[in-house]
Amino acid sequence: MPATPRAATPALPRARAALLRTLETLPHPATLAEVAAATGLHPNTVREHAEALARDGLVRRSRTEPSGRGRPAWRYEPVAASPDAETTEYLGLAGSLAAFISRTSDSPREDAIAAGAEWGHTLARGRDNEAPGEASARTRVLTLLDDLGFAPEAEGSHSTVRLTRCPLLETAEQYPDVVCGVHLGLVRGALQEYGADATGTELVAFAEPGACLLDLPATASDGDR
Repeated sequence: MPATPRAATPALPRARAALLRTLETLPHPATLAEVAAATGLHPNTVREHAEALARDGLVRRSRTEPSGRGRPAWRYEPVAASPDAETTEYLGLAGSLAAFISRTSDSPREDAIAAGAEWGHTLARGRDNEAPGEASARTRVLTLLDDLGFAPEAEGSHSTVRLTRCPLLETAEQYPDVVCGVHLGLVRGALQEYGADATGTELVAFAEPGACLLDLPATASDGDR
């Protein structure tokens, strides 16, 4: 399951932000060895970033239970940020709209996808001057998703993208057809606005621990500018 984006997180170096995202996806407080195994980083590098995050108040550390000789290891877990008033109001509105569509629509998912596509067109059109014309539709959509708080992780030209955060996680858990449908429509609409074919673009919600999976097939970027 993807994580909920935190409100008002200070700007962090890329590596430190990536480590924080990893901690947010783990199901329990993790030792340095466990975090190193999850990230592929050297334990000393993990310790440096984890301690810096702890000093910034973004990570809490606690000792493991004593076991045999030696000092017990530290465990690290992210500190949940409290949403501000504006975020709370936005989440409340989103939840109300999702509930309304789910209750009144004969085809909640299809209507949600259509609404999301309109949103995607609008967002992409409003950002048209912010991305170079040579950038691919796929790259521009991934940038859009990152700015919206989905923290996408893409591996080279592979079609599958991991969305490791969800701006509306709690609402998505209640109304997955509506919320995830809106997000799928958003991607399709943005791709089309950037001149790409969105055929075959699909979103698998809660596909793996810590992520939803977005499939952006090769045909989706054939319209690159």
